[in-house]
Amino acid sequence: MESFRPKALLVAMVVLPFAGSVQAEQVATTESKSNKRLLNEVVIIDSAVDPAAQTGASYKVTKEELEQFGYTDINRILRDVPGVYIQEEEGFGLRPNISIRGAVAKRNSKLTMMEDGVLIAPAPYADPAAYYFPYSGRMSGIEILKGPEVLRYGPHTVGGAVNLLSTPIPDAEQGQVDVETGTFGNQKTHAWYGSQEGQWGFLVETYRHNNSGFQQIDGSNRDTGFAIQDHVVKLRWRSSANATFAQQVDLKAQYSEEVSNASYIGLTDADYRANPTRRYGLTELDQMNNRHSLFQLRHQIALADEGVLTSSIYRTDFFRDWYKVSDINGQGVGGFLYDANTDAAKQDILDGVAAATIRVKSNARDYFGQGIQSEYSDAFYVGSVRHEWLFGARYHEDEVSRYQPADTFSQDANGNLSYVSTSVVGAGDNRVGEAEALSFWAQDRMILDRWQITTLLRYEDIKTLETRYSDGKPRKVVSGTPKRFNTDELMAGIGATYALTEEVTLLGGVHQGFTPAGAGATTQPEESVNWELGGRYRSGDRSVDAIAFFSDYSNIVQDCTVAAPCTGGVTTGSTQIGEAEVFGLELAYRDVLYRRGSWSVPARLTWTWTDAEISGSAISGSGDPNIAESGDGLPYLAEQMVAVTVGLDNGTGWASYLSGTLRDGVCIAYGCGRVNDPLLGTDTFWTFDLASHYQLTQNAEVYARVENLLDEQAIASRSPAGIRVNMPRYAGVGFKVSF
Repeated sequence: MESFRPKALLVAMVVLPFAGSVQAEQVATTESKSNKRLLNEVVIIDSAVDPAAQTGASYKVTKEELEQFGYTDINRILRDVPGVYIQEEEGFGLRPNISIRGAVAKRNSKLTMMEDGVLIAPAPYADPAAYYFPYSGRMSGIEILKGPEVLRYGPHTVGGAVNLLSTPIPDAEQGQVDVETGTFGNQKTHAWYGSQEGQWGFLVETYRHNNSGFQQIDGSNRDTGFAIQDHVVKLRWRSSANATFAQQVDLKAQYSEEVSNASYIGLTDADYRANPTRRYGLTELDQMNNRHSLFQLRHQIALADEGVLTSSIYRTDFFRDWYKVSDINGQGVGGFLYDANTDAAKQDILDGVAAATIRVKSNARDYFGQGIQSEYSDAFYVGSVRHEWLFGARYHEDEVSRYQPADTFSQDANGNLSYVSTSVVGAGDNRVGEAEALSFWAQDRMILDRWQITTLLRYEDIKTLETRYSDGKPRKVVSGTPKRFNTDELMAGIGATYALTEEVTLLGGVHQGFTPAGAGATTQPEESVNWELGGRYRSGDRSVDAIAFFSDYSNIVQDCTVAAPCTGGVTTGSTQIGEAEVFGLELAYRDVLYRRGSWSVPARLTWTWTDAEISGSAISGSGDPNIAESGDGLPYLAEQMVAVTVGLDNGTGWASYLSGTLRDGVCIAYGCGRVNDPLLGTDTFWTFDLASHYQLTQNAEVYARVENLLDEQAIASRSPAGIRVNMPRYAGVGFKVSF
């Protein structure tokens, strides 16, 4: 396909405002917003109800939908969203791998992840593939944005943006306590209290979640669960009602900790068939420890009739140490688990009946990200064309510092581990990646009768530096020449909606996708041209979104990690895969199927079909399924995804919901279709969840829920090393009180 030229959109942005008869600029009077209005949370989706409000495809998981099943697993929440792909890892959603419209799912590295409109990834430029995702159990909503308007956010625009909405400060004194207990030793407590008194508002919130896990470690009484605590404090000041300009200042501070006895190592096929929840004894010491803190200060001021200036400063700090088995007898765990399917000697080592040398690495990393951003929005008229425009800028810097020593243990023929030594840390495990970026973006939404046309520009100027150290001490003697890499990118997009009737809106758009490769990489950034075309229907309770998308990648980049090594087992930096084309269809349907008296039957359905192919690769004839060749598919990209939910609500305090999700089997390697290897695929399976709520009083509710109702166990993933299964049946009961 011919390359997309930003110059064409630059011309369009200049010409389109004057497409009608040019008259003296006039300010809207009937549509203007009072400069005394209250300024609330920052959202990225203007309206989930108004079909013309958003130019591109969007989806919002509302607070009410989150409460239906009370999920704490982000994977279970997002499977309701069309065009979003999930790769399971440990069954609880603590370390999700999320993809949007075919962008690679590893560690969410190809999506822009935000909380309350501010970047939340630990190092989105220097190291986008990081093990952090905010705990969804404390969120009040989740927004997913695709299409041209992702250029407003960035830096990752090849797929889309995810914005998590934290619990808002209430308008009046209010609080809630939600406790739940269930199988696997599950204990969850979520409590918050807040108020708005005069010009001041506040919120205090705590979220605690403990679980003993569903796996059993051979010969060990150590559990495989986790302990999480997450705390948030918010403070707000609003200007007085008679102020000349309405202003609001929001301060948010957050701190969380997690300890989870998680491992990279899964199971061989034979062991999975014998006991899908087994875990090998040599992984007994594997454990993740992390700490995360966040600080956000946001100021909003309403200027003129419709002008709003929003400015934020933010800082995130994240420390993680995943102490886990990295190699066995000198071989990486991914290759070792694969070989053990046919190598009896390696299977004996996993079973703990043969001696071996086990290396357990402390994968300790410190991250920080900080920045300042500002965006001004306003509106004006040129003739009869209304322009809603905005301009924004952000300066951001982030860093990842690795210092990763490894301990060597010997395993005897009884499966016992004995400490041997600690290795000197080499340059590959003793390095610092840094990035600084300057971003600018502009958007103009033009409204004329039934048309809305939105043009967008985004510019990223990125500088990265990776420094390695060779003396076994953090940041002492530099090893080799530091890797510097500078890149800048101008992206453009245009989208349009046309109100065919009051209920039906057509939409279409195209934008350039971009994602930086991270510090230490010498490859060019990932780039794509993304198209979408479809329509929306809104009438009463019924809504339908049907959208086709096409992503033309001119350069797919794979981040090389231990979980997803590149060719030759490389686990650092990145590599260029080649060109690819991803085509898909998305359908989202919501309705009330039946209503009589107070009774109702709400329902929703989402469906995604995807076809993806490597359209150009520099390599051919290698025979290695892990090396992409022309005609190959993309790993972990399901062809079919279906999610359906049906409820029964009597309107007087009792409601039940049943959800069914189809997970299509996927290939885990590019060349899975070229070779007949059952070890390169996952299972196709359905999962059903059930939840029921009963209102005891106006402010008190009891609920019960069951996840994986039929206790269906399947191969959900084969990464990072060996088979990973989905969570077995979970049953829990809870009590919620509001005040």
